[in-house]
Amino acid sequence: MTLRRIASIWFPKLAMERWQVTIRCDRTLPAHDVPVVLSRDGTHGAVVHAVSDAALSRGIAPGMRIVDVQAIHPDLHVEPADMAGDLALLDRLVFWSRRWGPWSARDGEDGLFVDVAGIAHLFGGEPQLLDDITARFAMQGLTVQAAIASTPMAAQMLARFGQVRIVGEDPAPSLATLSVRALRVGAETERLLDRLGLKTIGALDGVPRLSLMRRFSGVPAERNPLILLDRALGKQPDPLDAPADHVHWIVRTRLPEPVMDPTAYLPELAEELCTDLAGTGLGARALRLTIYRVDGDARRVDVAFARVSRDPAHMLRLLGGKLDGIDPGFGFDLIALEALRTDPLDEVQEGLDGARDADADVAGLLDRLTARLGPRAVSWSQWSESHVPERMEARVPALDHVPGAIPQIAAERPIRLLDTPEEVRVLYAVPEGPPAQFVWRRVTLRTARHAGPERIAPEWWRDKPGSRLRDYYKVEVEDGRRFWLYRQGVLGDGRGEEPRWFVHGFFA
Repeated sequence: MTLRRIASIWFPKLAMERWQVTIRCDRTLPAHDVPVVLSRDGTHGAVVHAVSDAALSRGIAPGMRIVDVQAIHPDLHVEPADMAGDLALLDRLVFWSRRWGPWSARDGEDGLFVDVAGIAHLFGGEPQLLDDITARFAMQGLTVQAAIASTPMAAQMLARFGQVRIVGEDPAPSLATLSVRALRVGAETERLLDRLGLKTIGALDGVPRLSLMRRFSGVPAERNPLILLDRALGKQPDPLDAPADHVHWIVRTRLPEPVMDPTAYLPELAEELCTDLAGTGLGARALRLTIYRVDGDARRVDVAFARVSRDPAHMLRLLGGKLDGIDPGFGFDLIALEALRTDPLDEVQEGLDGARDADADVAGLLDRLTARLGPRAVSWSQWSESHVPERMEARVPALDHVPGAIPQIAAERPIRLLDTPEEVRVLYAVPEGPPAQFVWRRVTLRTARHAGPERIAPEWWRDKPGSRLRDYYKVEVEDGRRFWLYRQGVLGDGRGEEPRWFVHGFFA
């Protein structure tokens, strides 16, 4: 009988390290001594989700309210956590980690399991296997703690709370000194165990089971300390729910002699790919055409679809416009067409009236425009709930996002907003009078009539301490043009000197 060996890989800094790598591509990171936290929504406002080393050294910990931390540390740098992105990274790492074993699965929101039974000798032993795991993730900028045991629960507990990293078939001696917190049963159950004097795994395991079963009979299995302990000790089955390997939908044609133009071979490839997809009820959302040259180089063309498709003619229309710029070199001898992303696609009965499907026409138009102009050139608005105007709308690629509903706003909004509000010099009655005259782009404009103010306060859960409120005015000048101006701050608010004025948009 083969001894079961499970490696647990824990990423204690996954969210922060991923954010640091992502932001480094767009802008400069804050200084090392500046505390940085990632925030997420909590019951009573935003709370800390992840912390940098500088924030940790100041005693900032996950779960604290952002407003409380900002009151103590005014220089706190807050960024929104991308929890969906973190999970997506973990899902990709599940398959990448199969270099250490054939079965792997995600462990919650910050870890992985890998079945390494019968694998360790390929690395020189289990200590060397753990060293390889640590080193390879370090090369990607990720800090990990890993352990190997005979059950997933035991390996998980040792990776997160233990000092020993490798245990044999019986993990009980190594788990005995760990706190019951290692079972991750929740704060309420931890308090109950503490009141019973059961502070360690060994103490819990040493108590007769009958005296505890009634007390914990109503606790769900995922938080029941008795069930979790039995799983850790191998007394109850705890299988890995390993996702299946990705299916690669790809068709190829190998040519007997090199050709300079692959166009003639694409219809057959598209038909074959669509036939394969139809056999499983799938359609393509993204395609990749790879053309291999005889000199060993390759050229790739990617296209995407606004909605799932397995129409060979539509695929050829999108691919055809992208082949003109390919350098054939000395010719191509291998062509491959792959469906990079697939989704379920049911057969649809066309209407007997012969009417066209308007949604399909729009999707086809988006596909053709995106293939010709690029994904960033074809976009639409993505809306989010916010009082700050520039945060309400963002432009997103049309093929990657579904347009959201427009938030309901009681006040009128301009038809055009400036990407960056432009500062203007304004003549107004202090302290909070409307603009009587302003200079915009070196032209003096006098106010004929106005409406407002509409006051928009800072979003305290997102903006830095000291952010100033805005008073917005709809202003019509003498020549009939209508502007949207705002005054940032008011005199005597204690958050700056003189208020500043900006043009933010234009009405029809």
